[in-house]
Amino acid sequence: MLAPLPDVSLTDPAPSLSPLQWVGMQGIDLPVTVAEPGYWRELHARADVQVDLPAAHVKGIHMSRLYRQLDSLAEESALSALALRHALQAMIDSHLDCQSRSARLRLSLDLLTQRPALVTHDLSGWKSYPVRLDATLAQGVFQLRLQVGVGYSSTCPCSAALSRQLLEQGFLQAFAGEPLVEPDQVASWLRRHGTLATAHSQRSEAQVSVDLACDAPDLGILPLIARVEQALGTPVQTAVKRADEQAFAALNGRNLMFVEDAARRIQAALEGSYAQPRVHVRHMESLHPHDAVSWA
Repeated sequence: MLAPLPDVSLTDPAPSLSPLQWVGMQGIDLPVTVAEPGYWRELHARADVQVDLPAAHVKGIHMSRLYRQLDSLAEESALSALALRHALQAMIDSHLDCQSRSARLRLSLDLLTQRPALVTHDLSGWKSYPVRLDATLAQGVFQLRLQVGVGYSSTCPCSAALSRQLLEQGFLQAFAGEPLVEPDQVASWLRRHGTLATAHSQRSEAQVSVDLACDAPDLGILPLIARVEQALGTPVQTAVKRADEQAFAALNGRNLMFVEDAARRIQAALEGSYAQPRVHVRHMESLHPHDAVSWA
């Protein structure tokens, strides 16, 4: 039992002498801590990790060494640009016998946070936001990119205009020939017929990614989400009562948008404050069996 264990990745030559761009693992379960001003939580992440293999004669890399470096990252007090860079450098250093010079890491997780109701006091619910971090250390150059997903409601401007026209026509037909209509008559008619036609709305989602500074004190996930939600104006809600649902309906009515409008709003909100912003929005149409999409 004391005999050395064989390691064919070191002793056996590669069957064909060719370098490989990336080699590693995907879908590793990992606990990570996200800490920002006013937020601290340990979350479940899935990690994809690889190093390059430029040595054509080397049969295989050391998967266990990558795994152990990920485990060390999980023991950090909180995720940060510096911690991610140190982890990538350690992965490269652990593969000097493979002549590795680059490493990359992708972390996918759901950021869980509480959101208050729109108007009801002391009412809130939990909401998760898909988050992805892509960190690369290649030839000594470190890059870190953050992607967040934000759900929101979108009401079609064209559908709203068509609905208003039908409402107008219905009102004119109802009171045709009457020289004077009292306010209470109008109010009564609207209570009964105000939904003669309604604009179509749909749950929608935005995928937004930005570059992060290498010396950033934290990842800035929540501020980015807040910027996107503020630009859109109608983020999906968690716990609601009727008053909150009515307030949300009012927000949608004042906040009509095509998919193009949503992408431009987010783009305008990020430019000048974030590096290399990219936006992809998707409206999951209630009118059609397909989605409307836009990129910025």
